[in-house]
Amino acid sequence: MALEITDANFEELVLKSDKPVLIDFWAEWCGPCRMVGPVVEELAKDYEGQAVVGKVNVDNNPGISMKYGIRNIPALLYFKGGEIVDKQIGAVPKSILADKLAKQLA
Repeated sequence: MALEITDANFEELVLKSDKPVLIDFWAEWCGPCRMVGPVVEELAKDYEGQAVVGKVNVDNNPGISMKYGIRNIPALLYFKGGEIVDKQIGAVPKSILADKLAKQLA
């Protein structure tokens, strides 16, 4: 299951992670976010133990959202070593998200 990432635990779970991290920035009122949500959950299962997969509710965690300039959701950011290495804005097929995550494992 995808982790709930918050302003409070972001540094510990994302920036200090020794594994690649995929974060889904979303909101309950966002239609495309509801399409991406189940895909993110699948990726969390598929990559369990290899990568950290989490979700940030932008309405509840404005600090992270502002820090990374999230203006459009869903926004999926890929982190490695505490730095953004890739991103995807908008709803896309699972294969695209999985390919980007797999590249971070190589």
